[in-house]
Amino acid sequence: MRKFYVLLAGLCLTLGTMAQTDSSSKHSDTIRIGSLIIVKTGDGHYQNRDSSVHIYRRHQRNENVSTNWWIMDFGFSNFTDKTNYNSAAAQLLAPGGNEDWFKLRNGKSVNVNFWIFMQRLNMIKHVVNLKYGLGLELNNYRFDTDVRFNKTANIFYMDNVNHYSKNKLAADYLTAPLMLNFDFTPNNDNNKSFGFSVGASAGYLYSSRQKTITSEEGKKKLHDDFELNQFKVSYVAEIQLGPVKLYGSMATQSMFKKGFDQTPYNIGFRLSNW
Repeated sequence: MRKFYVLLAGLCLTLGTMAQTDSSSKHSDTIRIGSLIIVKTGDGHYQNRDSSVHIYRRHQRNENVSTNWWIMDFGFSNFTDKTNYNSAAAQLLAPGGNEDWFKLRNGKSVNVNFWIFMQRLNMIKHVVNLKYGLGLELNNYRFDTDVRFNKTANIFYMDNVNHYSKNKLAADYLTAPLMLNFDFTPNNDNNKSFGFSVGASAGYLYSSRQKTITSEEGKKKLHDDFELNQFKVSYVAEIQLGPVKLYGSMATQSMFKKGFDQTPYNIGFRLSNW
């Protein structure tokens, strides 16, 4: 029995030694450090010039579900204005108004998004994925005029008394996007990936306000719903070109309940791992 145990121990030792031996060489040492494999080939003597060291990187297996936390977007907000200002509905919300009232200052209307998380679910070989998330969408529409909202009368009017140095309408949404993601280089590092995503998002208006700064009144904030729609559904898309990530969104309808036909859209840069 003792001989059997000695034989078994010797066999295990032999197998362990063989497991460390590279199949391409009679004598080799293998060391694994994370995803790196270091193989020393040759007869093991340093004076032997035929000895060499090879370093390999093991293939990283893609996860079926990956999560990206705290993503940030920086871009610009705008809207397409197809309002018929001669209609009764438009004149009821903005008596005497026209399209010039709601012109925006170029490059001053900004969009900032804070995505709490985004997840990517593998559907087809990590090339086609389902992407979804949840976050805050912040839109600031900087007017180039002195248009103002009267909360008591529930109308927009043109203020010809005060001089405005800032006049913006802010609309903030709790938003959940759902997209199909196409990753054409699933085995590459994130900074070398290429792909795009398309889909839709649903947003809930949780805050809206008009902020003005005038020489007579100073800084003022007015919180109201401004006849804005409580919900916003948008088409969304993003593209990844290596380290550069771009995003865009276009609402499916006007951001106002009635009177105005102003459809918002955003475009900008995304800071994320993928």
